[in-house]
Amino acid sequence: MRRSLLLICLLLFAGISQAQIRLGQSRYAVQKPVDILDLNYAQPQTYKIAEIKAVGLSTLDETAIISLSGLKVGDEISVPGEAISNALKKLWGQGIIGDVKIMVTKIEGDEIYLLLDLTERPRFSIVEFSGVSQTQESELRDKIQIRGRVVRDDVLNTSKRNIREYFVEKGYLNTEVKIIQERDTSFPNSVKLRFDVDKKSKIKINEIAIEGNENITDGKIKKKMKKTNEHARVRIFRNVFSRVANASPENVANSVTNRKVVSDEELKTYINKNFKLNFFSSSKFNKKEYRNDKDNVISFYQNKGYRDAAITRDSVYNFDERTVNIDLDIEEGKQYYYRNISFTGNYIHDNKVLLQKLGIEKGDVYNKELLDKRLNYDPTRGDDISSLYQDDGYLFFTIEPVEVNVKQDSIDIEMRIFEGPQVTVNSVSIEGNERTSDHVVMREIRILPGQKFNRALLVRTIRELSQIGYFDPETINPDLRPNFEDATVDIVFQLEERPNDQIELSGGWGGFYGFVGTVGLVFNNFSVKNIGDFSKWRPLPVGDGQKLSLRVQANGKSFQNYSFSFTEPWFGGKKPNALSVSFNHSVQRQIDIYNQSNFGEELGFFKITGVTVGLAKRVTWPDDYFSVSNSLQFQIYEFDEYGRSFGLSYATGRSNSLTYNFTVSRSNVDSPIYPRAGSNISLSANFTPPYSAFNKNITAESPDEEKYKWLEYHKWMFDAKFYTPIFGSSKFVISARTHMGFLGSYGNKIGIIPLERFVMGGDGMTFNNFSLGQDIIGLRGYENQVITPGRRTRGQEGADPYGGIVYNKHVMELRFLVSPNPSATIFLLGFAEAGNNWGSYSEFNPYDLKKSAGFGARIFMPAFGLLGIDWGYGFDPAPGEIQPSGGMFHFTIGQQFR
Repeated sequence: MRRSLLLICLLLFAGISQAQIRLGQSRYAVQKPVDILDLNYAQPQTYKIAEIKAVGLSTLDETAIISLSGLKVGDEISVPGEAISNALKKLWGQGIIGDVKIMVTKIEGDEIYLLLDLTERPRFSIVEFSGVSQTQESELRDKIQIRGRVVRDDVLNTSKRNIREYFVEKGYLNTEVKIIQERDTSFPNSVKLRFDVDKKSKIKINEIAIEGNENITDGKIKKKMKKTNEHARVRIFRNVFSRVANASPENVANSVTNRKVVSDEELKTYINKNFKLNFFSSSKFNKKEYRNDKDNVISFYQNKGYRDAAITRDSVYNFDERTVNIDLDIEEGKQYYYRNISFTGNYIHDNKVLLQKLGIEKGDVYNKELLDKRLNYDPTRGDDISSLYQDDGYLFFTIEPVEVNVKQDSIDIEMRIFEGPQVTVNSVSIEGNERTSDHVVMREIRILPGQKFNRALLVRTIRELSQIGYFDPETINPDLRPNFEDATVDIVFQLEERPNDQIELSGGWGGFYGFVGTVGLVFNNFSVKNIGDFSKWRPLPVGDGQKLSLRVQANGKSFQNYSFSFTEPWFGGKKPNALSVSFNHSVQRQIDIYNQSNFGEELGFFKITGVTVGLAKRVTWPDDYFSVSNSLQFQIYEFDEYGRSFGLSYATGRSNSLTYNFTVSRSNVDSPIYPRAGSNISLSANFTPPYSAFNKNITAESPDEEKYKWLEYHKWMFDAKFYTPIFGSSKFVISARTHMGFLGSYGNKIGIIPLERFVMGGDGMTFNNFSLGQDIIGLRGYENQVITPGRRTRGQEGADPYGGIVYNKHVMELRFLVSPNPSATIFLLGFAEAGNNWGSYSEFNPYDLKKSAGFGARIFMPAFGLLGIDWGYGFDPAPGEIQPSGGMFHFTIGQQFR
């Protein structure tokens, strides 16, 4: 028994001693740190953490790292145990540690001392690129952004993948990226990183081969692939010449005498394979765009009634080192038609009304896209079933077309309608108008609290906010926040301000002529009220929607113009009555440039000084797109050895005019910069009092000084512009315009005055020709003012008056929007126009027109307005010329309305 007890005691002592050794001598100080992971997991013990330290750090903070471990002094932990395992996982999970061990440095009683032995991962100090341009490098840095990050494989792999994808999207499908790392001795624990990029050649699309399309031609399918295009090529003659060059004389003779009939299909295939003129379309291959274009092809088929159409196989493979071929196999399926169309859930409008609004009849080809437009929103008609309900307050209205029966080639559609309650507008608010005052925005809003919800008024409000020019029209967002229980809706118009003040600055020094150029400032959101509030100066007081314009223009000594105008669009603050005041002073001088002894001296001048006060208002009849304006203008015309240039019998004198202008116009264009739809029509008439009717001393034989002391005339101007989107895209727009003008008299006593006539030709700008006392009408493809009666004899004794009294002009433009960016809106155009200018009504012939055609570009920048360049070719000789005018360039600044 004693022996047994002794044996048990010895074994117990040995076990305890062994456990003490494995725990790092738990009752005594540990001479050397022991890794906790090496301790015995079979016999864990509980300790209280007395101290935690960390070693091995070069850039990281010790306190922060200890905190990330989750261990704290005072915690009771089991050793070994989950607390230690979790601490290791947390430190590893940060991704900033290369290696970590948790060591026991000392154990005193039930207290344990821990040491975190860490190896810190290096960081990227410098990131470089080779094989790329500076622009590409800048964009790549924004994409990867890894400088200062910890060196990790996942970071490197992601960066490498992003760089390659960046170039693949640009058409470099075979791009290779190598990563080179070097230790950076300039910084502690740092690595230099360099990406070596080999873009290879840009991969373009050589040919797209389509199989299985029996009902729709290759050409139509390829047109629907907007971003996946074959590269331009003209190989017809090259193939012919190469075959002739490599053929034997016998084969050439046989080919000449061979009269094989070629089918239309073979001819189309040959032309399609060898003749592509899409020079302005990108032919680079982009996987993302390719996937989208395949979806476009299927959508196109479905809109033609082939609802089961599918691409059963597609293949992209290398044709050569720089191009790929694409093969598409299409299964068209059968073409479907609408049969029975029924409605359920409709109580407000009966089936007959809804069918009429739908505009789709039994037997029509099945077209899912058209059906969706007619149900929800049809921009071409502006009339759909949803508008029937939502314009009457039924905001929650929904309609779902369900195919209830498909039999052979016919489809029965059931329209399932939920009408919902009539909704009242609870509140209307705005966001994002940092410069513009709330009342300026709110006065343009047509949908108001307390009204029934009306989708048409909501769309109209978006148009009005776009038209005032203070906000980016592409980002105007009406955020609808409906409440079904209360049958109300809160509307928040989210806006993004854009710069709309403009500066016109050009100039130079023309020797003895002096300053040549223009300085102009237009503040489109000016505020008289905020002049005393310097917090509103940006750089002048803004926020009230008033317009202030200042302009100085000069062509050295020969021409100067000074103008000022101010417009308050809501005079009185309650109604859209626009009050405008303007002042203008212009002087045009004749300078001697032929006589050496008097070189540069002034020979004569013509001055016009005028003041205009106008009032315009919107009207609601015939509809609320109309506006009426009235203005009164007083002008003084002063001649000094200059009157004969206009056909007056005297060279020196003065004339006055008091003119009343009445204009009625209608405008419903969707955007002032790049209109896509709508029209702008105006008719204006200028009248002066018939002074000669009150002065019996004036007769037809009276000298010009008496007859034209007070100018009397009436002038009529008609302008119409129409905009229509084409090709199913808002980027392509047809702009059709017509302009007409007539100048008349009150009788033969005075006749038609020699001033205020029409001058035609060129770019239509006074900037280049500085013509005063006339209306300038542009006609591209011809020199400035070249189509003007009296031009050749201007200034001679007894010559006809300079300028026409009747003109007409017609323009057709095809426009393409390149960039809708509000900071630089760019569009291209091709034009054809025709016009003429006549000096008497007896000569007037509306079919005798000077024709031209050409192309051009426009760019709108908020700071400078609309800038343009055109190349036009005049097909007809100008009056007095023998040869056609030919081609020439024209530059424009600002909108050219005529």
